[in-house]
Amino acid sequence: MSTVAQTQTLLSATVLLTTMSAMVWVGMAAVARVSPRASWTLAAANASAALALMLHGLRGLWSDLLTMWPADVLSISAFALLRAAVPAIITRRFGWRSALAVVGAGALGLALLPEEGPRQAQARIVNAAGALLSLLAAVDAYRHLRGAQMPLRTVLLLVAPLALIALLLALRGLHALMHPDRLANLMQPTGFNHGFLWGALLLALLQNATLAFLVLMRLVLRIRHLTEHDPLTAVLNRHAFNQALEAAHAGSRRGRGYALVMIDMDRFKHLNDSLGHAAGDAALLQLVRELQPCLREVDRFGRLGGEEFCVLLPGTDLVGAALVAERMRGLIDAAPLHWQGRDWPLSASFGIAEAEAGDACGEAVLGRADAALYRAKGQGRNVVQA
Repeated sequence: MSTVAQTQTLLSATVLLTTMSAMVWVGMAAVARVSPRASWTLAAANASAALALMLHGLRGLWSDLLTMWPADVLSISAFALLRAAVPAIITRRFGWRSALAVVGAGALGLALLPEEGPRQAQARIVNAAGALLSLLAAVDAYRHLRGAQMPLRTVLLLVAPLALIALLLALRGLHALMHPDRLANLMQPTGFNHGFLWGALLLALLQNATLAFLVLMRLVLRIRHLTEHDPLTAVLNRHAFNQALEAAHAGSRRGRGYALVMIDMDRFKHLNDSLGHAAGDAALLQLVRELQPCLREVDRFGRLGGEEFCVLLPGTDLVGAALVAERMRGLIDAAPLHWQGRDWPLSASFGIAEAEAGDACGEAVLGRADAALYRAKGQGRNVVQA
């Protein structure tokens, strides 16, 4: 196969791949309804890349007015859409600001270049913009995935395609800078262009596969969150809390102790009967919000049922648990519920217990904390009892 035919084949294969990828993302958005906004954005990114490559391949056959500036702007737009979509896959927040800023600057810079003359300047602008946007997407993905406590090796594997795309574009821009005597035309049958097109083809495939994996992983994590968390308060449900408790109890046999703080809102039935169940839900949500400042990252907060909650404090003894519970009690007591123009006082009773060597399971510790809670109720409520 001649070098010209090889260049055309590689370009056509990349156009076909990006077009098919766009169709897959449309299916994920419109049919499967998997992260629809992010999926639509990735479909637009692949479609923009395919159209830009098609126009690039038509240079010399069609008017420059149709194939030069539009193709370059579409190329930058494809990377801008990619940059916007990547954080949305993980956090639902799009990275539009930086994407729009780079597209605007790149489009303006391309428009201000003289129509006649060498094309290296266009190549530098397009590749610099694409490299910057891909790098921003890679940094965002790394930051958010590490924030989700994903293993470093997995994060690096998922971020690698974006980083490699940024490197590939930077190399092409550097090539245009170091060889100003050569035409900055992707269709020119040179060894560098062949290597670039092969890299673009493989990275486009790898990038779309990686992003699809991220989208599906987010869906799995969302389903897992729904099965482990209380739908009203978003703390752990009874089943998930019991699992955390048994894991902590297994650790206590190896010397890592823990304590439990049982929490029960006082006179909750009276509140529901007086103000309605909507007010009761609001009171539970307020209780959860008030307790959040008392919790560490390692602590586990669960709703056991109704107005009863429990906090698992790893590495904490009875004295430490008492201090935490007393702070919690004070925060709840100091924040009345504002409901329909009136203030309703809130309080809670607390029972605490520490894991002991003779405890056969976590339920034994939970039983002692529950007994302490009932003693707190018997002492007039709004107290901490061990």
